Amino acid sequence: MKTVTLGVASREAVNKRFLAAFEGKTQGAYITFESPELLFQTLTQMRWNIIKAITGAGPLSIREIARRVGRDVKAVHRDVHALLDAGVIERNADGMIVFPYEAVHVDFMLQAA
Repeated sequence: MKTVTLGVASREAVNKRFLAAFEGKTQGAYITFESPELLFQTLTQMRWNIIKAITGAGPLSIREIARRVGRDVKAVHRDVHALLDAGVIERNADGMIVFPYEAVHVDFMLQAA
């Protein structure tokens, strides 16, 4: 199963993962945010619903995504573009929306200040 980990990590942690990958150590797929606030700002409830609807679905049009989540096409278009801009989802060569994962793992830790 192709899984992506959405998480919060420091620049240092991302660099460490990058260097390990450069040395040939498998890292898996990650989409990393700098802070929990940025993660939650990007992955609102409506956008999370889009991610759930397209996980494992293959390429989809924005109209089909809107149908799957039961929302207005214009609003879904706006949310899809926010996810595209954040690098969470992508477009294929045909312009269709793709989230090439079958599962999503969310990982972050809150610590006392």
